[in-house]
Amino acid sequence: MPELPEVETIVRGLASCILNKVIAHVDVNLPRMVTPAPPLFEAMLRGQTLRACERRAKYIVFTLDHGYQLIVHLRMTGRFMYAQADDAAPPYSHVHFRFTDGTQLFFADTRTFGRMRIVEPDEAWAAGLGVEPLSPEFTVNALHALCKGRTTPIKTFLLDQRHIAGIGNIYACEALWQARIAPSTPAGNLKPAARAALHAALQDVLERAIHMRGTSARDYVDAEGLKGGFQNVLTVYGRHGQACPRPRCGGSIERSVLAQRGTWWCRRCQR
Repeated sequence: MPELPEVETIVRGLASCILNKVIAHVDVNLPRMVTPAPPLFEAMLRGQTLRACERRAKYIVFTLDHGYQLIVHLRMTGRFMYAQADDAAPPYSHVHFRFTDGTQLFFADTRTFGRMRIVEPDEAWAAGLGVEPLSPEFTVNALHALCKGRTTPIKTFLLDQRHIAGIGNIYACEALWQARIAPSTPAGNLKPAARAALHAALQDVLERAIHMRGTSARDYVDAEGLKGGFQNVLTVYGRHGQACPRPRCGGSIERSVLAQRGTWWCRRCQR
């Protein structure tokens, strides 16, 4: 599933090519993918100008003329593909946007888990999401307050979108390795130095991943069909049995399971 850096990359790419375009027509080929039902969904979007394209957690948020928003969750294999007027639809295309200038935007999804929903201007659709980890509100003190009293393993805690929004399995594993924290450590047991190290590691890993346009560990490509580059510098994720890349560590990367999620880490330097 695309995480914060991948969604941020997609949003930046879409914003550069579709902002202020007017939707001429929408075709929905898979009704369960959209809310409300296709006839109303299509009618509410027809004639609307895309005024903003932003990210909240792992969601893509399009703001329309009338103040309504189109909220998109890519889930596991959803992707947007921007195209010119004569370009054919990509495989597994389920929602098709046509703009008045002739360009197109396709939403393709091999496994069909992606979802789109139109929400009213005052709907608090994101009320249950936690703080954005790259925002000014996410300070070391904020992380301390979130972790205080928690017995949940820190890896599981980081994946809970109610605490910190947008972090998934890849970047949780990478940040915990960088901060030298064992994934099973109870969140509330982190010492001040460990909390500061984790805060810095989360922001550093996410910013570097955005700079490299995300991680194409599986199916991810951006709106131009291009893969990311962060998979080339992963330190632990997916590297089971390989030597720990930390200088003079001498350990090897292990894979364990926490809360039903694969977790890669080094037992020797993550304590």
